[in-house]
Amino acid sequence: MGFVVLSEFVDEEIYEGMEIDYTVSPFLGISLKWKTRITQVEFQKSFTDFQEKGPYKYWNHHHEFIPNEKGVFMKDTVDYELPFGFLGTLGHQVLVKNKLEKIFNYRFNVLEKFFKEAKQEL
Repeated sequence: MGFVVLSEFVDEEIYEGMEIDYTVSPFLGISLKWKTRITQVEFQKSFTDFQEKGPYKYWNHHHEFIPNEKGVFMKDTVDYELPFGFLGTLGHQVLVKNKLEKIFNYRFNVLEKFFKEAKQEL
């Protein structure tokens, strides 16, 4: 998706009101600006980002970190709506749903690999 974070943060903790700018290229390499705002933070438990400007009509993404016997379970709840009415609904079925699944599967695999390697180093 050509997802690039434009905002620079140096050892900065996430906080309510924090704004993050990105570019994404969801279709045909066309670059779009995306801005989210952190609307909720519970230290080491959860945070929520809400789209201020971007490709969705509505985007609200809640991230949860739930301790368990194997470490931490990371749970995402994403509520979103595409623009363009019926065309957006069709686009969801044809393109967007699969892209989002691939993005979250990719993130899962990267994190699994990272933490397995970190655990082996201990």
